[in-house]
Amino acid sequence: MSINKNKYQEIITELNGKATLVAVSKTKPVEDILELYNLGQRDFGENYVQELVGKYEQFPKDIRWHFIGHLQSNKVKYIAPFVHLIHGVDSFNLLKEINKQALKNNRIINCLLQVYIAKEETKFGLDENELHELMSILPINGLTDIRINGLMGMASFTEDNDLIIKEFTFLKNLFDKYAQLPTANCQLQTLSMGMSADYKIALEEGSNMVRIGSLLFGERNYNI
Repeated sequence: MSINKNKYQEIITELNGKATLVAVSKTKPVEDILELYNLGQRDFGENYVQELVGKYEQFPKDIRWHFIGHLQSNKVKYIAPFVHLIHGVDSFNLLKEINKQALKNNRIINCLLQVYIAKEETKFGLDENELHELMSILPINGLTDIRINGLMGMASFTEDNDLIIKEFTFLKNLFDKYAQLPTANCQLQTLSMGMSADYKIALEEGSNMVRIGSLLFGERNYNI
């Protein structure tokens, strides 16, 4: 299946330069990704380390690769040399490992902290208290090679728009709170919320980064 060019242009027009589109390319074939690349898309998101490494090696090097899955500490080393942004960081131990691998590669790695905002057990992330605890130790922990430059969260998978708005508003309020307290390794600029089903609501609630896959590439092939 080829990409939906009309939908891509529609979304780009909607974003109007005010939000970054991360095209979720997990499990998608080379041809489809290159088609989107040739339309000008440069930010792509992957869920699996092995797949991300493979794609990095075969695609143009001006692509900004985002890791958007649940990252295990023992796999950070594989993506540390090139990853543009790691979404979904949900522990201090993972931050320490990212910093360690960034130091080895002589680079700064940008990260988003994932906050748990949904009413679903399948989602993960920091709760409000855990976020506060992590933010309070960031300035003094010696993590010189990471930058926390935003928060991300996934709303409940529901048709209840009021609930989605409530969850996004909660995350936006946390973002605004901590954005006023910058430190050397934490300057919040990116608020990543919104996917194919709810990105329009997310934009209305203040998101400046959306992760969209199925609207561009079609439904994910779960048999891969």
